[in-house]
Amino acid sequence: MMTDVLVVMSKEIREFLLQRGESRRSGWVNILVVLGLLGVYMPVMSKAEWLTNPMVSLSWSWLPIFLTSAMITDSFAGERERHTLETLLASRLSDQAILFGKILAAVVYACGLTLASLLLGAVTVNVITWGEGLRFYALMPFVGAMLLMVLAALLMSSVGVLVSLRSATVRSAYQKLSLAIMALWVVPMLVLQFLPKGTIAGWMDSLAGMQINLGWVMLGVGLVLAVIDAVLLAVARARFQRSRLILD
Repeated sequence: MMTDVLVVMSKEIREFLLQRGESRRSGWVNILVVLGLLGVYMPVMSKAEWLTNPMVSLSWSWLPIFLTSAMITDSFAGERERHTLETLLASRLSDQAILFGKILAAVVYACGLTLASLLLGAVTVNVITWGEGLRFYALMPFVGAMLLMVLAALLMSSVGVLVSLRSATVRSAYQKLSLAIMALWVVPMLVLQFLPKGTIAGWMDSLAGMQINLGWVMLGVGLVLAVIDAVLLAVARARFQRSRLILD
């Protein structure tokens, strides 16, 4: 089954980059924008702090969520709009291969692009601080953040595929998923804006001196996300009914 999953995954990524949108180049333009923002502009503005401050991860942790949602909402709603869903469902591919291939495509695209941007950012910082020694992200915070990023992207992909399964259009699916993103991410960020001045700075200073405990915090969050992901994947698997989708 893994071979079929990879077939579906590669098909999704290829179509997202080359065929969907106004032109075949639109997907690559989006990639260049992300690389330029996260790999060049923000590191140049932050300089060495981009690599040394573990809290800087907050500035890019949102990116995989939006990159994932852009692809996953198209997964089934887009096939339905293009009238290719029936052909896909009539293929020899199993239900699991179709479902998990589409989910994996969104996760790989979002996390792969984010990782490439971060590596480019490390190169950028070393170039602009040439002569001060080689620098890279602190290992434990970086690896932990990457694992959490994968789990968060998987969560958003699982939610997105559930939305896309029951949406008639990509726009409708994206609007519904946007509400979920607002609840999970934007609303907490807005709440932080109303905290007393100095509160966030105090938290950041406290966390900066907790490198030893930071790993345990990430582990706890990761375990929670892993459990949620497992539940959502099970729900998506149960909701994916080929015969029902053909009749819709």
